[in-house]
Amino acid sequence: MVEVSTSTLDVEEENAVKTFYNIETAKTDFFHIDVMDGKFVENNNVEKMKKYSLELHTISMTPLDVHLMVRDPKSMIDDFIDHGADRITFHLEACKNNEEILSIIKYLIENGVKVGLAVSPDTEIEAVYEYLEYIHMVLVMTVIPGKGGQSLIPETLEKVEKLRKYCDENDMDIDIEVDGGINDITAKEAVKAGANILVSGKYILNSDNYAESIKKLKEE
Repeated sequence: MVEVSTSTLDVEEENAVKTFYNIETAKTDFFHIDVMDGKFVENNNVEKMKKYSLELHTISMTPLDVHLMVRDPKSMIDDFIDHGADRITFHLEACKNNEEILSIIKYLIENGVKVGLAVSPDTEIEAVYEYLEYIHMVLVMTVIPGKGGQSLIPETLEKVEKLRKYCDENDMDIDIEVDGGINDITAKEAVKAGANILVSGKYILNSDNYAESIKKLKEE
C-alpha cells in the first residue's frame, strides 16, 4: 500500500493551523517535518519545525514523520520525541562512524520511536545495508537535501529499485520513502521502483484540492 507524507516545509506560519487541518482532512498518512540546521544544509528552520511539530502533536492524530537534515542529530532528537514524533529519520552522512549511527538507532528504539535512515543522492545505497535489520525505513533523497520545489533526479530511483530488490531477496520488511520532486507523474515512477511512502510538499500545497492530489499520488 502506498502512503503519503505531506511536507510542512512550505506551510506559511500565519495560516499553519488551518493548512494542517486541511491536510489532515484530505487524508494524508503522515505529516513530514523537515528539520534543517543551516549546517548540514544551507537553510535553518529548526525553531519553526519545533513549533509545527508541537502544534500538530496538540491538534492532530496523524503520525509525525520527522526528517532531520542536521549535522548533529543527537542534539535534536529529544525535542521531537517530546513533541510526539512517531518516526525520526536522520542522515547517514551526518554521522562520524558506525558506532554513532548504531547508538542513535538504539536511543530511538529505546524511546519508542520508529527509526529511519536517510541517504543523499551522492551516497551509494549499499551504505545502508548493514543497518537494515535494526531500522524501520530508508529515506532515499531524490533531490539535493535542503530546498523544496526541486525536480526529481531520475538516477536516484535506481537506488530505490536496488534497495527493494535487496530487501525482498533477504526477506526484510523495510519501508522505502522517497523525498523530493514527487508529483502525480514521478510518484508512479517511484512506486514502480519500489517506494511505498511518498513525501510531497508543493505538489499538494499548491493544488486546489489537497484530497484529490493525495489520491492521485496513491494511484499506482
